[in-house]
Amino acid sequence: MTGTDNDLMQLSTVLKPDILDLIAARDWNGIREALTSWPAPEIADLLFALDKQERVLTFRALAKKPSAIVFSYLTPEQQNSLLKELTDDETRHLLEHMSPDDRTHLLEELPGKVTQRLVSILPPDDLQEARDLLGYPAESVGRLMTPDYLSISREWTVEEALTFVRAHGRDTETLNAIYVVSPEEVLLGRVLLRQLVIAEPNQRVADLMSPAVARLRAMEDQEVAVSAFDRYDVFVLPVVDEDDVLLGIVTVDDILDVAQTETTEDFHKTASVGPINISLREASTTFLYRRRIIWLLALVVVNIFSGAGIAYFEDTIAATVALVFFLPLLIDSAGNAGSQASTLIVRALATGDVQMRHWFAMLGKELGVSVLLGLTMAAGVSVMGVYRGGMDVAVVVSMTMLLVVIVGSLIGLSMPFILSRLKLDPATASAPLITSIADISGVLIYFSLATWYLGIEG
Repeated sequence: MTGTDNDLMQLSTVLKPDILDLIAARDWNGIREALTSWPAPEIADLLFALDKQERVLTFRALAKKPSAIVFSYLTPEQQNSLLKELTDDETRHLLEHMSPDDRTHLLEELPGKVTQRLVSILPPDDLQEARDLLGYPAESVGRLMTPDYLSISREWTVEEALTFVRAHGRDTETLNAIYVVSPEEVLLGRVLLRQLVIAEPNQRVADLMSPAVARLRAMEDQEVAVSAFDRYDVFVLPVVDEDDVLLGIVTVDDILDVAQTETTEDFHKTASVGPINISLREASTTFLYRRRIIWLLALVVVNIFSGAGIAYFEDTIAATVALVFFLPLLIDSAGNAGSQASTLIVRALATGDVQMRHWFAMLGKELGVSVLLGLTMAAGVSVMGVYRGGMDVAVVVSMTMLLVVIVGSLIGLSMPFILSRLKLDPATASAPLITSIADISGVLIYFSLATWYLGIEG
């Protein structure tokens, strides 16, 4: 972490005493000037380092546009808390100055009654805009986009285009990319602002524009947008409908938010935890309990089969007690190998590096890898097998180690593919689930092999 990062982290602590003095003096202009030069995320942190009354007074002291930007950096819970303290007039001004995509996200996240209140005080134009964006499916690209963009005609000259930019550029999300459309608003291409600035005034836009423009469909999943930004390494992408009519744009800051949310969600799923869409620090004990208990109970049910398998081979265990010593080692190895394979495939599927058509190719590769892993681990455990139970036990343990690593790895690789084929999230193939299935397989393989090799009759 750099010195600058540390400075920013300490900002709310450093500013708090000064802000409190200014509040006590009722110096609202002083508060506004004190915060003008600081980044919006740090001001957002500062607000919730203050008491409720001090927080509201500080927020009210901010200018309208900066206050909307600061508000967008608050968590949904913090936004809801702050909105309860603002008047309808203050809330209306706040919503008017928020970007459409931030406003849509706010209306999505807040409780229904709060959303109804906000919708009822929105100006007609903003209300229609919000309804249009909320009309797209949840987690679609349409929910991410903003209609605040610049589009120009391919027939214009550079001088005409720049005149248009000067007249309308203040209301756009970004000026870096300007899109070229037909009279029917069909996307034809893109021109960068820097191209217009350095071009001759009488040059036509058609001579400067790039017709090969990557684009997103409004109905596509947000994860498609994340992949597209990564693939094309851009800062903004246009959003079109099925007829290529330009509807809006998505900028990289929105994509970073989505990527963080999706990654967090996948982490939770791989740990068998239900969706947690709020700050962990602010989550209640009962909320976290509900998100974790369902999967844990399900895994208890699954693991009952493992215990049943052990009970079935009671005679084998009684005949050769030394087998019990190796049981945790073998089933843990199966689960660990399966978790490794599952984690690698889930991530590869999420990034698009691996797709459904690669299933059998990956299966063959994983088989080769797991054989090598199993042989290496079998060689390692064979020495302990000889020491603890003799040569016969060592052979059983070594063969079992090879088989359980292979089986566990293939289960771990296949589960994400199976879930994808069933149109389910492959991240649901969590490490605990894979481990539990591998445990059951390991128990059955181990004692079946021991019963056969050692000639034990049940």
